[in-house]
Amino acid sequence: MNRRIRTALGVALTATLVTTAAPAPAAAHDRRPAVIALPDGFQPEGIATAGRYAWFGSRATGEIYRADLITGAGKQVSPATGTPSLGLKVDARGRLFVAGGTAGDARVIDTRTGAVLASYRFAEAPTFVNDVTLTRDAAWFTDSNRPVLYRLPLGRGGKLPPAGGFTTLPLTGDFQQIGTGVNLNGIVPTPDGRALIVVQSNTGTLFRVDPATGVTTAVDVPGTTFLNGDGLLLLGRTLYVVQNFLNQVAVVDLNRSGTAGVTRGVITDPGFDVPTTVAAALGRLYLPNGRFTTPPTPTTPYTVVAVDAR
Repeated sequence: MNRRIRTALGVALTATLVTTAAPAPAAAHDRRPAVIALPDGFQPEGIATAGRYAWFGSRATGEIYRADLITGAGKQVSPATGTPSLGLKVDARGRLFVAGGTAGDARVIDTRTGAVLASYRFAEAPTFVNDVTLTRDAAWFTDSNRPVLYRLPLGRGGKLPPAGGFTTLPLTGDFQQIGTGVNLNGIVPTPDGRALIVVQSNTGTLFRVDPATGVTTAVDVPGTTFLNGDGLLLLGRTLYVVQNFLNQVAVVDLNRSGTAGVTRGVITDPGFDVPTTVAAALGRLYLPNGRFTTPPTPTTPYTVVAVDAR
């Protein structure tokens, strides 16, 4: 996610394989489309999935759009805000957590009604609240312009805090903010759930973050950098790192603590056009195309590409 952005395991792999994912012929009973159209001019950034549905945020207007991953049909579920909607995550209560980019904020939306349940202003400019992940007791947000994470604590039953009830966690240790470009980007928990992993887009480095102290350590992934790293997805101990301008997804096998890993390969697809992030649903990975190299217009088409998980 961006503004033009451009762990060791005990088992050693003998080769790193590049896997090109071409849309596979669907079985007669499989009605899932390999490509889903979004509204023209939408400029997608984030994606969140639950069941057969996916939600997408517009970096241009803040609109939230829901698509049916089986039929491809969709509709607006939350209107434009005039500020970006970037990273998204949906919880088991049907609440969508939205990172607000340059607005320096976040909001929580009821996916059934589209109503805004809560809003939080984390910072004033310069700020770029880019992505979000959910843990058992908090929502965590990255800021690409600042070396901090924002923590939104969740109370009993997932209760949301009041407007000022968040904390800002400064990052120390190995992570260093570099220049004014996109630094912190995607974020996920570690496989053991005890820490967080973030990617620094402009250096291509993964970091493990202690959520109690903010101390960061670089994740040891020998021979690999993740330049243009954008959205992250963790499935078990497999970490998917979207590298937007490279039009690929790196596949990393992590140890449980998230301190080290081995890159197993990359996923590519002819339909990728600067994908921003990734979510899993229905046995597939879904990636919205940000198309950052295409000048946006009200009629510019945008799509979501489905590939097999590896």
